[in-house]
Amino acid sequence: MTWYEDLALSNTDFQKQAQDYHSKAPLIILGSGASAAHGMSGMGALAAHLVARTDISGLSAAEIAAWERFCQVLRDGVDLETALHQVDVSEELTGRIIKATWSLINSEDIRIFRESLQNKAMFPLGRLLGHMLRSSLSTINIVTTNYDRLAEYACEQERTHHYTGFTHGFFRQLAAPTEITTARKVNIWKVHGSLDWFKSPLDDIVGLSNIDGIPDNYEPQIVTPGTQKYQRTHLEPYRSIINNADQAITAAKSYLCIGYGFNDEHIQPKLMVKCIRQNAPITIVTYQLSSAAKKLILDGKAQNYLAIERGATDDQSVVYSSFEKAPFTVDRNIWSLEGYLSLIM
Repeated sequence: MTWYEDLALSNTDFQKQAQDYHSKAPLIILGSGASAAHGMSGMGALAAHLVARTDISGLSAAEIAAWERFCQVLRDGVDLETALHQVDVSEELTGRIIKATWSLINSEDIRIFRESLQNKAMFPLGRLLGHMLRSSLSTINIVTTNYDRLAEYACEQERTHHYTGFTHGFFRQLAAPTEITTARKVNIWKVHGSLDWFKSPLDDIVGLSNIDGIPDNYEPQIVTPGTQKYQRTHLEPYRSIINNADQAITAAKSYLCIGYGFNDEHIQPKLMVKCIRQNAPITIVTYQLSSAAKKLILDGKAQNYLAIERGATDDQSVVYSSFEKAPFTVDRNIWSLEGYLSLIM
């Protein structure tokens, strides 16, 4: 133990703080960082994939011009979400971008699933959920902006039932939460859609489990960043999913954010009301705290927070606590979910 860690521990027991916040059965918010820990592509890799692999054959001259402007904006170093806001693309081109996005993320998702079949300890999220459900808790809520199914895989590896808005099975249809009854359940509210959601030829939304290609006449239902993001999320099933996520956030007494960058308009408002106006405790574990996280939580008016990011090495963590005036460094990996579990289990 270093002298600065010892000094920090003499002022506040951050492990006790972590355990106290965890004891309040936190709602879990998963961001892209939670998936990146398993090797999923981030925005940079996705942008490169879109430039290289998006099908633009048969598009109009105006659509191709818009696509070229979009690619140039990316080459100029603008991030993907900003680029998709700066360049107005047609519905047809948006559909092409969605299919290219689906192709990359789905291939990585299936690779991780296959790896998990050989590695029972692959998902620390599963161990966290199993630990929480061994108490009197019967329902856990997860809210996520991710398209992948890693949260579902984590549940199943721990033999935990999950609900994502659909019936169970290989060809799943929309179902109300009351249709799925079990003694223990994890609700996974996917506010930007999921790799296994598709619009069918009948124009309804269905779930197709672990397929490796888009079926003929089916359209992936994932919401990419950009100007059409807000239009699409007013439609079903997004509207109901977001409403359920809002209710879960409002009802929660504590929050655990894993790899979440605090950049989503569908999650932020009610979360910040709870943390600022009602002083609900929030824990953040991530590779690197985003500027938005620092502004909203650390530099904002949140009264009860514990934020942990990676330090100079993987075996070092920087801790920000509402009990301390300044961050301090700990010579342990507690910034990853695996490391965080050592604080609470």
